[in-house]
Amino acid sequence: MILGMTTFTFVHVVLSLIGIAAGFVVLFGMFRSKRMPKMTALFLFTTIATSATGFGFQRDHIMKSHVVGVISLAVLAIALLALYRRKLAGKWRATYVVTAVIALYLNVFVLIAQLFQKVAPLHALAPNGSEPPFAIAQGVVLVIFIIFGTLALKRFRPSRMFW
Repeated sequence: MILGMTTFTFVHVVLSLIGIAAGFVVLFGMFRSKRMPKMTALFLFTTIATSATGFGFQRDHIMKSHVVGVISLAVLAIALLALYRRKLAGKWRATYVVTAVIALYLNVFVLIAQLFQKVAPLHALAPNGSEPPFAIAQGVVLVIFIIFGTLALKRFRPSRMFW
């Protein structure tokens, strides 16, 4: 047990937090049209690993987190294709930006859901995860990501290919 978590859970959480942090670095880099191949690879790898390890938790039925994981992996597959195979050529640049932002958003969405489940003061506000405080928090984050995604789409225009 590490910090009250199994080793598997701890690794999953660490991957998720690294993916979120790296994702924000990459996103803010997009705002300045910065080429960040190593940080981008870290973001993509840890986000894929987070989604994949999420299926390792024993459950007897399909949960919302499984659906988010499947969506995340599908979006990440498109991001990988756009970035590494299509080299951001033409519309693939926009495809990459949108899918990368969606992948980061989904990771943050799950983080917020987990915070409301595991942090007592937040859990008291929304014990079922369907109460207004939870919906408001998720709505605000969604709006922020729409704004961030729009900015990244407009500003991310790398001058030369770097992958």
